[in-house]
Amino acid sequence: MEHSIKYLDVNTTTAEGSNGVNYAYRRLGPQGGLPLVLLQHFRGNLDNWDPGLIDALAASRDVIAFDNVGVAATTGSTPTTFAQMADDAITFVEALGLDRIDLLGFSIGSFIAQEMALMRPSLIAKLVLASTAPQGAPGMHGWAPDIIGAVGEPTTDAEGYLHGFFTDSPASRAAGQRCLGRIYARTEGRDEQTTWQTRNAQYDAVLKWGTPNFGLLQRLAAIEQPVFIANGDDDRMILPWYSHLTAALIPDAFVKLYPDSAHGFLFQHAPSFAADVHKFLDS
Repeated sequence: MEHSIKYLDVNTTTAEGSNGVNYAYRRLGPQGGLPLVLLQHFRGNLDNWDPGLIDALAASRDVIAFDNVGVAATTGSTPTTFAQMADDAITFVEALGLDRIDLLGFSIGSFIAQEMALMRPSLIAKLVLASTAPQGAPGMHGWAPDIIGAVGEPTTDAEGYLHGFFTDSPASRAAGQRCLGRIYARTEGRDEQTTWQTRNAQYDAVLKWGTPNFGLLQRLAAIEQPVFIANGDDDRMILPWYSHLTAALIPDAFVKLYPDSAHGFLFQHAPSFAADVHKFLDS
């Protein structure tokens, strides 16, 4: 059944976790099946999701986006490891009374998703990892200077976002401009901005995750869920070859790269990516 409520119309709700944290979240789509929980990118809040993508995912599925501990409107302080962020995300899921979910993690959200699947495998039915890499992989100890300059400065702007999330082609940049228009279409009830503490804590976690350690790569062999791994074919933040490496380490995983797109491929190709996610989750 198609769902008519749009992401731009959904109000932010809170749920108190057993850790005393008040989690900010938005939920839409028909309930009854397995919910699809979303994990956001570096410095992202509820309003950094592309409404076009969320609406496409929620057309026939229960979708939940939330701010993890210390991020934007959620209380607490952002931790400096993805393992702790995964613990905190599990606490949020439990606060909603859910005991089985599908999970979509984007960018650092995909690192948290991996940790959740390893920590609480019984919670996760299927896993979508967008723009991902395994812990300990070579070349992941921080991002290229132009990328961290674009997305890691105290004040970010549209040009930095376009450079970090889209390619330099006219088509990709035009798609990025349209994405920005959708993201900023909400004028009332917007989420709080993420803080500098969140930025530093998340980047500390990135550096820890990216410290080369080949022994850690083997952890992914313990992920038994079906996994869909996706990326743009020209992602300069998390290079596409990491998608293939991650898929090679997980027993039941496959990869799709989307053309002429970068870190924000899932926004640029929202209709086709959402269709691929639905096909994967429904299979």
